[in-house]
Amino acid sequence: MAAPAPFWKFKTLAQMTESEWESLCDGCGQCCLNKLEDEDTGEIGLTNVSCRLLDVNECLCTDYANRLAKVPDCIRLTPQKINKTPWLPTTCAYRLLAEGKELHWWHHLVSGDPNTVHEAGISVRGTIISEDNVDDLENHVHKWLNSGAKPFRQHN
Repeated sequence: MAAPAPFWKFKTLAQMTESEWESLCDGCGQCCLNKLEDEDTGEIGLTNVSCRLLDVNECLCTDYANRLAKVPDCIRLTPQKINKTPWLPTTCAYRLLAEGKELHWWHHLVSGDPNTVHEAGISVRGTIISEDNVDDLENHVHKWLNSGAKPFRQHN
């Protein structure tokens, strides 16, 4: 008898249990980067500065259960918000599944190893700093290779 198909192959995002939904996070840390929006154009610029709750080495939230209370800008991602969140990386499992695409080989649900996201160079590990160590976000705008956001243009 063949093994059953993985849940993400036959369930929609809205049909998933909370634990299935949470397991889709690949631990890349990109959604925890500070973003700047150009007031004139609406373009979103990603920075190399993380939320103060992100463990910059593990790429995991240090207080996930209380993050929404502690970080006013933190967004609780839901199936309804995925298409309204253009800055999600193109590699994000939530985004991929919403677009009808497959998870990448390095995703822990495929590889069986939570470190493959780091080994594949997808995570922000080793490339970011905490917002606790930054005074001016505009000096830290960074174009991430697999970001869904457009490049941020600074006006002189």
